[in-house]
Amino acid sequence: MSNPLADLQTRLRAVAQRFPARVGIAIEDLSTGDISGVDANASMPAASTIKVPVMVEVFEQMAQGRVSLNQTVHLMASDRDWGWGDLCNAPLGSGYTVSTLLWKMITQSDNTAANMLIRLVGRQSINKTMRGLGLTNTRVADYIRSDGDIRSLRSSAADMAHLLDFIARDQLIDQWSSRQMMMILEGQTHNGLLPVPLPRDVKIAHKTGELHDTLNDVGIVEDDREPYVIAVMTTALPTLDLGRSFIQGISRLTYNAMIQFSSWREAEGITPVQSLTHPEDTLAAPPAQLSPDLRMWLPAGGGTKDESAVAD
Repeated sequence: MSNPLADLQTRLRAVAQRFPARVGIAIEDLSTGDISGVDANASMPAASTIKVPVMVEVFEQMAQGRVSLNQTVHLMASDRDWGWGDLCNAPLGSGYTVSTLLWKMITQSDNTAANMLIRLVGRQSINKTMRGLGLTNTRVADYIRSDGDIRSLRSSAADMAHLLDFIARDQLIDQWSSRQMMMILEGQTHNGLLPVPLPRDVKIAHKTGELHDTLNDVGIVEDDREPYVIAVMTTALPTLDLGRSFIQGISRLTYNAMIQFSSWREAEGITPVQSLTHPEDTLAAPPAQLSPDLRMWLPAGGGTKDESAVAD
């Protein structure tokens, strides 16, 4: 039996060549570090996947003691974007904690929440951190404007996979930050792309993006047998439905190949690089200087997330 990941690479290339749009695909098997992809380094419109780098910068500044999860950010007129999310309809001056904004930005893809966090941490800081992490195509040149220039938010499948790889391995900023970012991504409510072909018991931590003729989904598939990172970006789509079918198809191809690879790897005696299992009882404690309110994201923490504005 040939290596299923080599076969996957061949099939990805063939499917991408037939597809009537631009694509970027990056896949990494987290057990072995093996990489597959097509045009993974191509600069693509990021759409709302750019919110992953924004989240990373928020956690970076928390680690530096510059931002607190309990810190309140007040809504300004320039923050509002009506493309997705409900914060745009809140009264000007409404206050939200950083933790609430993070949750809304990622799980509900709230553009206004994202703009409030971008204003808080600064676009230049986001871009500097991404460069420092080795991301060559990721740049926030403007706030998130659903009616704006699609070229202002850029990334690549390889860049997104790189970030997600660091998160999956507990290596982005620190162990605690990586695990909190993983939990936020696991709370995603837009699940019509990468998750569709996956078995219901397979958890995926991911972020979607949709803007004009662009459709993206990037995530960590937490399969017990063969966990992997997958980033699929599409643009210049004839229709968004075609993009949905393409991303779902790539997700199906990849999952099936990973399951086959798990059996092949065992038969060949190839040992995983490391285990990526994160038992809840071994979750790292937050650094002392950080606010503890991310406890609400832990499975043992009470209700879900506080959706209400904070009183002045």
